[in-house]
Amino acid sequence: MDVSDLKELFVEVKKRMDGQLEHVRREFAGVRTGRASVSILDSVHVDAYGSHMPLNQVASLSIPDPTLIVAQPFDPSLMASIEKAIRNSNLGLNPTNDGKAVRIPIPALTAERRKELSKLVHRYAEEGRNGVRQVRRDANDRLKKLLKDHGISEDDERRGLDEVQKITDQHIATIDELQKKKDSDLLGK
Repeated sequence: MDVSDLKELFVEVKKRMDGQLEHVRREFAGVRTGRASVSILDSVHVDAYGSHMPLNQVASLSIPDPTLIVAQPFDPSLMASIEKAIRNSNLGLNPTNDGKAVRIPIPALTAERRKELSKLVHRYAEEGRNGVRQVRRDANDRLKKLLKDHGISEDDERRGLDEVQKITDQHIATIDELQKKKDSDLLGK
């Protein structure tokens, strides 16, 4: 193994850690902060046409004001399914159907609910950090195996371990930053 193979390993590590970061971002987007955002409905799936489809594939979503989301079904016969899916989504939303569209008022968050959501954000962040650490563990194991199999020198292994740790630290710092920002949005700190 030569230096270019190590570079490939670092590229793969970075790519896998970026995937963890993206996952955390998506999870955070689903946590509502009291302002209407269509991303909070990303996890909602509607029973339509015999399958489970994401809400945004069966309705257009708009935000006419900061406390309201409107879901306009592409097929009016799905109105009841959309309403039911939103109500059963554990997002604490209570949609109403006016015959043309499903109106989803976004209630103000209570202090207690904000704390619950903050705990959820912390859990998502910790899962993300654990995912990043798992990628680091896999990469370190590969580097140690390469050393054992005489594929790289001890110096290369040490440099490799340092580089993997540097990439890990950057990704964990980014997750920490995202968590802090989401917490301040939620708790108003």
